[in-house]
Amino acid sequence: MAAIPQNTTHPYKLSPEQLLEQVNSGMQYFSPDEVANMIIMEDPSFLLIDVRGQDEYEKFHLPGAVNIPATDILAEEWVDYLDQDTRHNIFYSNGTVTANETWMITIQLGYENNYVLQGGLNYWVETIMNPEAPAITSPDEEIAKYNFRKGAGMKLGGGEDVENQESAPVTSLPKIAPRPKKKRTEGGC
Repeated sequence: MAAIPQNTTHPYKLSPEQLLEQVNSGMQYFSPDEVANMIIMEDPSFLLIDVRGQDEYEKFHLPGAVNIPATDILAEEWVDYLDQDTRHNIFYSNGTVTANETWMITIQLGYENNYVLQGGLNYWVETIMNPEAPAITSPDEEIAKYNFRKGAGMKLGGGEDVENQESAPVTSLPKIAPRPKKKRTEGGC
């Protein structure tokens, strides 16, 4: 809870116990395999959000990702991207700490459909861009998973020395329709 700033204008949406339950369930994660499949299929129902600083983002980012640094997550300009109910936002950073902190802030603000890339970019590079071949005696499921990852990595520019490859720049952010503002209840007790 220390990562969530004190908020006097909006009550927290989840109690500490509820937030702990959400964290322990792991339901905030999308696996690298799921994300790779969505990228390849050009699934319009998700947006990758790189929460690292702009310098790191410019060096390497996932295809189609936008950069909203974690330090700017509370800026008004990002509300329509983060507080919506139609698309899955998937936060990522190098690992999962910063992305999880960002996810916790958005969930406490009551924003829906925000998730985290399991393992972050480090795990992405390990599993999708440079997957380890299974033993020849591995079960068919493991071989199929490896084949998918190898194909996905090749399609997404994988191979040797992935960290030194440059990603195609995103020239503009996707258009987001603003949500209608919620009306405050008049009167009181």
